[in-house]
Amino acid sequence: MPVRGPRLRILRRLGTQLPGLSAKTADRRPFPPGEHGAVPTRRRPSSLRRRLEEKQKVRFNYGVTERQMERYLNAARALPGNTGENLLMLLERRLDNAVFRLGFARTIPAARQLIVHGHVLVGERRVDRPGYRLEIGETVSLSPRARARESLRASAELGPSLRLPGYLRRDPDDACAGRVVTLPTRADVPFPVAEALIIEFYAR
Repeated sequence: MPVRGPRLRILRRLGTQLPGLSAKTADRRPFPPGEHGAVPTRRRPSSLRRRLEEKQKVRFNYGVTERQMERYLNAARALPGNTGENLLMLLERRLDNAVFRLGFARTIPAARQLIVHGHVLVGERRVDRPGYRLEIGETVSLSPRARARESLRASAELGPSLRLPGYLRRDPDDACAGRVVTLPTRADVPFPVAEALIIEFYAR
C-alpha cells in the first residue's frame, strides 16, 4: 500500500483534511505528532518543507507511490497547458478516485480494495487496476456480485460523502452506477493544494 501508518497522524502532520485518505477529521495541533512533540509552537517550515508537504498531500490523498507520482508528472508535462493542473486532472481520472467520488466507497483505499477484488466494472468489463485512466463517456458501476452484498449496496445508496464533481454523473435510476461526462477541472479537486509548489519540488 502507498500509505502506511496511522492516517490521522498523516492528516495532523500535513495540517489539512485529505478526504480520499480518510473520512475522519483531525485538527492540526500547535505541536508535531508523537509523544515528544508537545512544544508550544511549530517552527516556520522551510521552503523545501512546504514543497514536500504539498507533494505529500497529493500522494497520500490519491494513494500513489513516489514512482507513480513521477510518471504522472511526466505525463502532465507532455500535455498542453499548466503542468500542475494537468497533474491533478490526471489523478482525478484514476478509477479508484472515481469510485470514491461517486460514493461507492468511503475512501480511496476502500475503493482500491473493491477494484482489486473485481467488484468494479468499466462499461461491461471488469477492471482490476485502480490507476485505470477514465475517458469521457465511460460508465463505472459495481458488479452484480458487489450489488448482492448488502453493505456495499447500502453504502452506494447513501451517495457520495463529498460534493459530486462536475465531471461525474450518478445514474438517476441506479445508485450503483455513474458516468464520466467531461474531463475534470481544477475546481474538482476536493482539498487545498498549491500545485505550483509540487512542480518546484521536482524541479530541484
